[in-house]
Amino acid sequence: MSEPFQTLHHICLVVHDLDRAADYYQSIGLGPWHDFPPFSDFSRLDMPNLEGFLDLKYKFANLQNMQLQLCQPGSGDTPQKRFLDRHGEGVFHIGFSVTDSNRAEAEATAMGLNVLMRGRRPDGSGFTYFDTAEKAGGVTLMARSLPVAQM
Repeated sequence: MSEPFQTLHHICLVVHDLDRAADYYQSIGLGPWHDFPPFSDFSRLDMPNLEGFLDLKYKFANLQNMQLQLCQPGSGDTPQKRFLDRHGEGVFHIGFSVTDSNRAEAEATAMGLNVLMRGRRPDGSGFTYFDTAEKAGGVTLMARSLPVAQM
């Protein structure tokens, strides 16, 4: 098995109402919830609709063995919004930790996966979403690496 899909980092649920979902999960012991950091530290964002992507709202909770993320799409056309409109709330993507985003992306594309979206920070860390939903049970797979300062 290749590196892009070896180490689970998070599961991301797309929801209609971010605060309502976070409150519910908090009430059953999942939390605390934190606002996702802004995407301003990314020097490169390759998205089908950048404005729509920047309008996404995220919260995350760090559990003992992984992170759970909630995503509320805005009104813009994004893969997350299309998923919510077609399927309702649910798992949009599964995120995996990698040591090198560019290498992981190259490995995945060599396996025949297409890039759906990507973001990179100046130090090369970042994320890549792969267009796997039609082939992976309706779930997008994502590889992400932390900034060097956070490793």
